[in-house]
Amino acid sequence: MFTGIVQDMGSVVAIEPREQLHTHVVAMSPAMREGLALGASVAHNGCCLSVTAIDGEHVSFDLMRETLRLTNLGALKVGDRVNLERAARFGDEIGGHAMSGHIMGMARLTEIDEAPNNRRLWFALPAGLERFVFDKGYIGIDGISLTIGEVRGERFCVNLIPETLARTTIGERLPGDQVNIEIDPQTQAIVETVERVLAARG
Repeated sequence: MFTGIVQDMGSVVAIEPREQLHTHVVAMSPAMREGLALGASVAHNGCCLSVTAIDGEHVSFDLMRETLRLTNLGALKVGDRVNLERAARFGDEIGGHAMSGHIMGMARLTEIDEAPNNRRLWFALPAGLERFVFDKGYIGIDGISLTIGEVRGERFCVNLIPETLARTTIGERLPGDQVNIEIDPQTQAIVETVERVLAARG
């Protein structure tokens, strides 16, 4: 489980592309590597990946074809940065909201609205996910737990403070960029349960 509180940003230092599998090597800070072991879970832009090798500050992760299809990790290049979060441990503070690290799809950044000391970003959702999104609900964007500001059809916005812009990659995003989306699992469960009940009643 993850909390959506990005702990650090790591730099992609190498990519080994193979058929339907990429291996990414990420430079991670000493704090992020403390106690890290093979098989440990680390979220990259919100996507849960397992550690496959550790060589000093360089940590390797395998991305299978489904990960490459559903997330923006397959488009990364050497030198790009990713949001990182280690898996939560029992007793950790949940500063954001409970997240699984399972990306449901990508949203496209369509508009940036600058204002003094904050920034509003508008995103277009892929078809089918809009039913899970509502005003003041939770959403995971590139692994960041955020509150939805407003929903307009298939579009929604989030409002970002300077701290979020400085500590995560979302401050680097430009119109047209694709971000990873994780719907709040509780919201998803409630919506899908209600839909099944209503469908059963005809």
